[in-house]
Amino acid sequence: MFSSQGSPVGPGARGTARATTTNPHSPAKTSHPLQAAIIGGGPGGLYTAALLKRLAPHHEVTVYERTAPDDTFGFGVVLSDETLGGIEHADPTVYEALKAHFVRWDDIDIVHRNTRHTSGGHRFAALGRRRLLEILHDRCRDLGVDLRLRTEAPPPDELARTHDLVVAADGVHSATREAYRDVFRPHLTPHRCRYIWLAADFAFDAFRFEIAETEHGVMQLHGYPYAPDASTVIVEMREEVWRAAGFDELDETESTARCAKIFADALGGRPLRSNKSAWTTFRTVVNERWSHGNIVLLGDAAHTAHFSIGSGTKLAVEDALALAACLAERPTLQEALSAYEEERRPVVASTQRAAKASLEWFEDLDRYLAQPPRQFAFNLLTRSRRVTHENLRLRDAGFTDSVEREFGCPPHTPPMFTPFRLRGLTLRNRVVVSPMDMYSATDGVPGDFHLVHLGARALGGAALVMTEMVCVSAEGRITPGCAGLYTGRQGEAWRRITDFVHDSAPGTAIGVQLGHSGRKGSTRLMWEGMDEPLPEGNWPLVAPSPLPYRPGGQIPRELTRAQLTDVREQFRAAAGRAAGAGFDLLELHCAHGYLLSGFLSPLTNRRTDAYGGPLEGRLRFPLEVFDAVREVWPDERPMTVRISATDWAEGGTSAEEAVEIARAFAAHGADAIDVSTGQVVTGERPEFGRSYQTPYADRIRHEAGVPVIAVGAISSWDDVNSLVLAGRTDLCALARPHLYDPHWTLHAAAEQGYDGPGAAWPAQYRAGSRPPRTGRTDAPKPRLTLHGLGPGQDG
Repeated sequence: MFSSQGSPVGPGARGTARATTTNPHSPAKTSHPLQAAIIGGGPGGLYTAALLKRLAPHHEVTVYERTAPDDTFGFGVVLSDETLGGIEHADPTVYEALKAHFVRWDDIDIVHRNTRHTSGGHRFAALGRRRLLEILHDRCRDLGVDLRLRTEAPPPDELARTHDLVVAADGVHSATREAYRDVFRPHLTPHRCRYIWLAADFAFDAFRFEIAETEHGVMQLHGYPYAPDASTVIVEMREEVWRAAGFDELDETESTARCAKIFADALGGRPLRSNKSAWTTFRTVVNERWSHGNIVLLGDAAHTAHFSIGSGTKLAVEDALALAACLAERPTLQEALSAYEEERRPVVASTQRAAKASLEWFEDLDRYLAQPPRQFAFNLLTRSRRVTHENLRLRDAGFTDSVEREFGCPPHTPPMFTPFRLRGLTLRNRVVVSPMDMYSATDGVPGDFHLVHLGARALGGAALVMTEMVCVSAEGRITPGCAGLYTGRQGEAWRRITDFVHDSAPGTAIGVQLGHSGRKGSTRLMWEGMDEPLPEGNWPLVAPSPLPYRPGGQIPRELTRAQLTDVREQFRAAAGRAAGAGFDLLELHCAHGYLLSGFLSPLTNRRTDAYGGPLEGRLRFPLEVFDAVREVWPDERPMTVRISATDWAEGGTSAEEAVEIARAFAAHGADAIDVSTGQVVTGERPEFGRSYQTPYADRIRHEAGVPVIAVGAISSWDDVNSLVLAGRTDLCALARPHLYDPHWTLHAAAEQGYDGPGAAWPAQYRAGSRPPRTGRTDAPKPRLTLHGLGPGQDG
């Protein structure tokens, strides 16, 4: 397994041979037994114990569990095919025992407003939690694990002194984690729903989601079979709904009966039963470290992920597999524990992001109740962003086709290639080339680089191509290389570009984003030092308040009332030049900490006059600018506004304020809100991940009732299809994918076999509208099978 070198404590690990996990039937040999203590007899702890003994039978493994063998919460456990594959490879005995008790099903039923929609092909496997524990108890006993049930574990520091390895699998309320809180540095985040685990004495014929709209608010049921005659039933609702319905005053029996009554249709009038069931609030657990000396966290002690993606037991079992493998593969305990964390942390983080998206979807369930029925079902199924449009098409093409028809997709047209109208502008598809600063202008004049850069992307099939932030004054530039619209020469140069787009890429719209750098100006080109001050030639900065963007950076002057008027008129003049330059759409940049964004955020606006203070005051100047621009921008051409929907910093713009900001701009005539986040303060802590900014667009779209453009790590055409079809956004803006491939949209069409008006290939490129052929790599397929030939008769 591993030697004691690098392990701070442990009497047993005096030197061991390195083992391999490639052949579980040939466990490692060591000269001295490893002594391992496992705190917690849940699935993760028991499976870890079994794997350690299976890898090296002479190891001494003890499991401490304070409860009785069959004393467990919950009822059923769901395991994925991926997890089962790992179990089968590591221990076929456990796999075969599990397989004998699995209940398998393919369908998901979604019942909403008396309508049931079914999606198939999902492949679930479940069994009773007690049965799972029985199987693991039996396996541990067969392998010689010392199971100490109904036994409180000694303190972890004592175990650490007397054992080589201590595995803390003691759950979400881990006493081990709390004992070393200053080392593991846990972060526990409570959420807004109450839920209770119950069971029904019959088997649902599918995984069932049922929505109940009661006089107290929305409640939901999650149900799935775990035995031929039993199902898990989880009832969940927002805290305020739970209290309004009086559940806070009911005991376990009364709560169980009340839930059965509310969901009588789903249960066919049958009762529910409980097992020490109590209403609880889910908490997401994240630890900065997973090990300390020879103590390591596993399962819920290390991390949690919301039950709505069925991940708790799955993650714990996968932790056990990884930990055992790393212990076998690494020569020292310290290296093994580091490798275990390095392997598992990104997997867990990805799962937690998906789980967070799922739990927040259910927290805000009432936001989607008015969606068309099939779109609601599709939205629910894709809520975690792990199941996508393409996933569902592979699993159940009929269901996906029905959602697309209801959405209005023409036959054989992916959602991303449906048109969308903003004021007098009809966009042929839902793809936008996001604004990307190029820092390549001279004296604010765009040149050949901009012509080629924007022209190439216009030829690439996107419905709308946006310029970089175009500055309204020389002092409003971010860098000396920023483009502008504060002179007639600049307007003429932009006209050359818009003419090319309109002439050479018919049907493609080109939009301009107007902005002012505010306190983030007078810096070097990005590749010379992003946000670094110029070595010479710096110009004075202005902002809502005299706060530098970076510590030690240039302190901007607080804008006076007269200067506010000047800046507003600069925007008005630039908008007039943009109209004359032939742009089809204008976007006002009120995001990312630039001037107008600086007014909106309470972290950057400390004014005490009418332009500061509460949100109404902070909105005042950006709205004045918007009105001035709208006055000179042609009525038939749309205007959008880009905002930072959160500052990712304490005390910054809240999600609720972002909705109010969007409502305010919409009331003044904005046709869509381009929803970005962050880049307002240097101390931000973004929660990066796939499509991580989309939930903010989703919320604004549904609560403010205004079309939105979603941005932020949207990288695949499958993401675009999924987001649009689920109703989370109207348009998707992509930046890096268009840097990687200027023809991203056309290639997305080719890869989906789409050839319609939503993706028009330029005549010059039409020959490339199909993926190029490559050499064949498939082997000849067998053409003949012979039966009944005996020895020596094979030819």
